[in-house]
Amino acid sequence: MKFSELNLKQELLESIDAMRFEEATPIQEKAIPAILSGKDLIACAQTGTGKTAAFIIPVLNKLIGKNDSVTRCLIIVPTRELAIQIDQNLDGLSYFTGITSQAIYGGSQSEDFVAQKKSIQKGVDILIATPGRLKSYLHLNILDLSTIEMLVLDEADRMLDMGFISDIRHIISKCPANRQTLMFSATMAANIRKLSETILNKPEQINLAIAKPSEKINQRAIMVHDKNKDALLLDILEKEKIKNLIAFTSRKDSADELYRKLKNKNYSVKVIHSGRDQTERNETMRLFKAGKLQIVVATDILSRGIDIDELSHVVNYDIPDDPADYVHRIGRTARAGASGAAISFINEKDQYYFYNIEQLIEREVPKENTPEEIGESPVYDPNKPRKKKGNRNKKSGFKGNSKGKFNNRKKGPNPRNTKQPQNQKPAPKKD
Repeated sequence: MKFSELNLKQELLESIDAMRFEEATPIQEKAIPAILSGKDLIACAQTGTGKTAAFIIPVLNKLIGKNDSVTRCLIIVPTRELAIQIDQNLDGLSYFTGITSQAIYGGSQSEDFVAQKKSIQKGVDILIATPGRLKSYLHLNILDLSTIEMLVLDEADRMLDMGFISDIRHIISKCPANRQTLMFSATMAANIRKLSETILNKPEQINLAIAKPSEKINQRAIMVHDKNKDALLLDILEKEKIKNLIAFTSRKDSADELYRKLKNKNYSVKVIHSGRDQTERNETMRLFKAGKLQIVVATDILSRGIDIDELSHVVNYDIPDDPADYVHRIGRTARAGASGAAISFINEKDQYYFYNIEQLIEREVPKENTPEEIGESPVYDPNKPRKKKGNRNKKSGFKGNSKGKFNNRKKGPNPRNTKQPQNQKPAPKKD
């Protein structure tokens, strides 16, 4: 279904077109009409299905024309990363609407707190917040939730896992009883259903299944510091029976660097990314499929639409930001009934992303430590507050390398700031 068929206002359709979204994903097709009708909603949908736009689009549509500096929508999320991501999605999708938004979260500088406070006092249409910081603002009487018309709980299951249930209930008690409430969760566990029964009013229910990796893929993860990744990969190549292997990195420069190191160790290896000539890329794939290459180092340009018979191993040298990319990457192995192996390297900064991957595939991937002779291993704790990441995966500009925004200045819509799921036309990008 095209967005033009969803009864959306023209200003919003212009923003959607500028973001280069064409067709609604299944969750968007089901959720947008329900939200526009004013119904409460509980939706089971994982990251990578387009769920963020599934609630942002109808929320914006309902707020168009209400430009009176009153906060009418509150979006509660478990982490600062998700708050920033949603705020940046809003930047693009609200560009032609005049609607403003503000993300507030803990762990930021004192000057950020001042800027956030000033923005709230000035007035924003949509507020995106983590439970802890939101509760603090309420305690300090900085924030008034009596004008909230729409409340969104995103990744509700993760917030409960992190122990935010009492904070969430306290925050909800400050919102009007006649609000519209939307709950999105990756699972429909008992605690989620119990919460929904107390905060939702005769909700519409959406349960969206998503393709999972083949059971014939032996998935495992190794905890490793960045400085030890190369040594770990070489150790795996030396000790395990590897017929052929694709090593996925997040950036072109990382792919080139890993390629050079493996080449210097006399491995039969080539590299594929968008910076390489198409003729060269085609020749690399021809050699790899013919069994004349053992290793290909690649970005996600190779994760979709490429069929390789009898690929024995996939290594996630870098963990992808988008869980759906993980599914596509490891799906290159164990094809046509064969078996395969997928090994993921998790550093201290990637744990939040890997947690989301496990939520998507609905299984816990076994984790092991780096061999002692190589070095120490980071402890796996995805709920631990993380330092800001540097320049992460460049194809997902809104994840990890942004400092967010702390004012109401609207930036132009940037297609690279909103990653649209599989069946929508991607913006031009560099891998």
